[in-house]
Amino acid sequence: MSRYDKWVGCWGNATSITDRREAVYAKDITLRYPIRMVFSGDSLRARFSNLTGSEAVTLTKVVIGRRGANGRENVGLTFGGSESVRIEPGTEVTSDAAEIDIAAGEEIDVSIYLGDYTQMNAGTLVTGPLSTGAYAYGDYAEAEDFPADLSRKTNWFYFLNTIEIRTERKNRALICYGDSITAQSWPDYLGIRAWESGWRDVAVIRRAVCGTRILRQYECITYQAYGLKGATRFPIEANVAGASDVIIQHGINDIIHPVGVEVNRFRPWSDMPTVEELAEGVRRLYVEHARGLGLEVWSGTLLPIEGWRTYTPEREAMRLEFNAWLRTSGLFDGCVDFDAAVRDEGHPSRFRAGFDSGDHLHPSETAYKAMAEAVPEGLLRAK
Repeated sequence: MSRYDKWVGCWGNATSITDRREAVYAKDITLRYPIRMVFSGDSLRARFSNLTGSEAVTLTKVVIGRRGANGRENVGLTFGGSESVRIEPGTEVTSDAAEIDIAAGEEIDVSIYLGDYTQMNAGTLVTGPLSTGAYAYGDYAEAEDFPADLSRKTNWFYFLNTIEIRTERKNRALICYGDSITAQSWPDYLGIRAWESGWRDVAVIRRAVCGTRILRQYECITYQAYGLKGATRFPIEANVAGASDVIIQHGINDIIHPVGVEVNRFRPWSDMPTVEELAEGVRRLYVEHARGLGLEVWSGTLLPIEGWRTYTPEREAMRLEFNAWLRTSGLFDGCVDFDAAVRDEGHPSRFRAGFDSGDHLHPSETAYKAMAEAVPEGLLRAK
């Protein structure tokens, strides 16, 4: 009997509305996303999302590639036995299970060939040492390498939403949920920390969208890429096979976005919540749903914002009050105090020296490493 009898998410992104530009369609293009496999297993399956699309999209073919002793080895994914799959707007599809023997630590890649005109409206922007893709003009899904003159790197991850592996029962997934701060590097550094520390029973799944808020979302094309509101996002993004815990680091955009219609017609003051409304949103939209899935829930405090273009003392007071609630409410299984990990102790409304990316909102790479170090060992060690 195989020791592999549990499906567990081993890689994942959120799916949101992509940044609206002049060109919104692609044709005859191959997307390729490298993925480091945390677990050993004997089968893979992949979820693809057109959650935010307004038209059906067709993935002409999807290929799993790996480096073998004799060069590249390819395994085509199927969908109900078919090589291609049509994904209706607002829906997601999961491939058939592909029998592939995977070793923990191995790198594979997922190549998606889009043969016909395809609306590129479902994806998300992420960065980090483990999060860089590429695209090439033409069908290079089975190619060992993309041609240099026809390809470029990208941090936009389109359609590919989750990779699951059939693995050992001890393995599990940890979900990192949030906005642009989580869409950047700290979840990657967390995965690297776990691996290098020898904690090999946990995969870090990133569910993050730049600009997203707990209580609101934008309906204009200027800010559509800021994503879906929490009530819509969380029930979908918490759907991770084998997940045991979720870290929620979310809410700063609810505080910093409103500026009044006289400054920006799409950002009225009426969008500004109270701290009580933020807390109730987290409780009702996130914690209650996560508990229903059997997940342990960890709060993540909001980072310093002094110097950001919409900073005011009133917004800072809201951040401090919300952080106090995240630390002490008793609603969570624990708190990951990201704020304490990156703030200047002598001036706690600011990042400490070397920890500010330069915009006074997003951390530097050094700070992202500190955020990863702030996650308690208990979330990474075997349970």
